[in-house]
Amino acid sequence: MNKQEAARQTHQQNALMSLGFTQDEADKLRRISMALHRWHELECGIDGGCIERDETTGHAMWRSSYSGKLSPIQDRETGALKRLAVIIDLRNAIQPCHPHPEVYGDVSAYIQGDPRGAALYIIRPGDIPEGQTVDSCYSRGICVY
Repeated sequence: MNKQEAARQTHQQNALMSLGFTQDEADKLRRISMALHRWHELECGIDGGCIERDETTGHAMWRSSYSGKLSPIQDRETGALKRLAVIIDLRNAIQPCHPHPEVYGDVSAYIQGDPRGAALYIIRPGDIPEGQTVDSCYSRGICVY
């Protein structure tokens, strides 16, 4: 890690901690984002194949680009989303005890499935203007990568 990357990670961690996340939770959010980013890359496909979901069961399967065969693969996306939900719910449950709950309202997570960018954004109250959806302006939130 170079100096610029260390500074970027410190800035990201400070931004998350200013929202009421602990340092440990900020680290977990970063790891969740990295896991989701890799999952999205594999869904789009790499040289060795891609991840597909079975339409009937919803289980993740790996399609080999060499043989075309499907084989089961560990579903890391579901676990990451569950861990993310626990962290967000815990933060939102604790924040009403804050002396200024109107400033530190409930946050939400936005998962951006394009592997060319960050996978996780933390959306603060006021990040989404009236009449717009999170899909059109998610980048106003805190990018976790």
